[in-house]
Amino acid sequence: MLLAARELLAVRSPLDAELMVSDMLGAWWGRRLRGGDVEQILGEGLVDYAAKAGTPAALTLLVSVAYLGTARQAAKAEGAALALMESDVARPRWADRVGAVKPTGCYVSRDVYGDQDTVVCTFAYNGEDRHALVVVVDYNMGGMARDAWVSSHVDKLLEQARLEAAGNALLRFEELEPQQARALLEFAMKATGAAAHGRGGPKLVSDSYSAYHAFARARIKALPPGRMRPAPAHTEAPYSRDRRAMLAAEFLASDAAENLSDPSAASRCADHIIDYGCDQDFGRPMRVSPTKCETFLLDWLPRKVLLSTAEQDAMPHVLSAWVRFAGPRIGLPEEGVRATLDAVWEATARFTEAYRDPATFGLDRSLVERLLPDGDLSALARRAFAFPLLQGMRGSTNLDLLNPADEADRRILLEIDHAGELGRTDLEEHLAWHEEIAGRLWVGDPPQLWEAAQRLIDLGHDRHDVLHVLIEIAERIGDHPDELAAALDDIADIPDEPPT
Repeated sequence: MLLAARELLAVRSPLDAELMVSDMLGAWWGRRLRGGDVEQILGEGLVDYAAKAGTPAALTLLVSVAYLGTARQAAKAEGAALALMESDVARPRWADRVGAVKPTGCYVSRDVYGDQDTVVCTFAYNGEDRHALVVVVDYNMGGMARDAWVSSHVDKLLEQARLEAAGNALLRFEELEPQQARALLEFAMKATGAAAHGRGGPKLVSDSYSAYHAFARARIKALPPGRMRPAPAHTEAPYSRDRRAMLAAEFLASDAAENLSDPSAASRCADHIIDYGCDQDFGRPMRVSPTKCETFLLDWLPRKVLLSTAEQDAMPHVLSAWVRFAGPRIGLPEEGVRATLDAVWEATARFTEAYRDPATFGLDRSLVERLLPDGDLSALARRAFAFPLLQGMRGSTNLDLLNPADEADRRILLEIDHAGELGRTDLEEHLAWHEEIAGRLWVGDPPQLWEAAQRLIDLGHDRHDVLHVLIEIAERIGDHPDELAAALDDIADIPDEPPT
């Protein structure tokens, strides 16, 4: 990278330099390293290396990182750059203008569905080199920034956005207060950062996002501070359980729901639709769109909710009725309602394939219901891992009658799982730790616990050895959630002699 930084000496504008360094810093964005934070090991490591090199290219790189890097990278880079300047290391003329920008306008292009905002923020260096940062915010993905890029053709970009909105009844283009733009984009990039640390996180964004991430982060700070909002500007007030129930009752009594043939199944389906809108869409159960409905049917339900056979059959019909009920109430144009209904019906056949009833896997329905009393389908695998013995007889104990959600029954199940270790002197303490890990796996807290277990299982390790490694880490770290999550993230394999 330091060799590549020589190209910075040849560029003529701070904008080109900032974009080049942002691309460099994006090389490891969203990556994970065993044994430490990637921004510290690679990012700060690059700063230290450049500081020791002391060349003009190194100084130019440090000046840019002082503006574009993380807080720690920027502080180290600034100190190192000042030291090199005092040593009379040469730097290009544009180096003094890095980051010296002021915002000149903020705009947003919104679809009437509320699916997505395309935010355009324009900047200039003392009135020159005007450019636009464009960030796409996706509310069907938790409000995360899914794409970002930079354009120097500002007027052409804005004119095109205005023309698209003028010719499309489902689009709106308007000015945005800079404070609002900053609050919206800070939330979006924070959501993207959180997603990037999950499984397959970087795959959720565009291929170019990493190259512009550092640039976007720095430009957002050039906007005037605004109050952080936990959601889109049109977020509704939180829905209590009573308010959700009243909304479901209003829907079921409406003309839109009059042709639903199974009232009981329809009621349960409506509850899932409302819960999804409240919990996953910033408290907006009434918001409907083609993308939101497809995401609900084909992604969220198959991963998260245990549906009965009747509910599986009813769900597409209930969702269509919900679209007819909710669309007009939120002012969605008839064109938008029709497009959303078309999307639901197109997804219906795929829903049958996407939704895999655990009973079709050969699992007994009563067993599934014991493991999923809360209907959280995503918990099935980790709970079955924590409690593999739930059927049959063990001595005089009928496992089919034990409830893994009950603490007393949970202890009995773990004791049976350790029937071959009854002679160990530390059995009570050992069982207590197994109970701790089993309880954490049951609720999925922290999520890194099950992720680490899956990595070790994939390597072919025995279930009990995996549990013992998780216990050793939990016992060593203690009550420090962040440290525990980091330690679990670092697990790549089991030592030759796993803990007992």
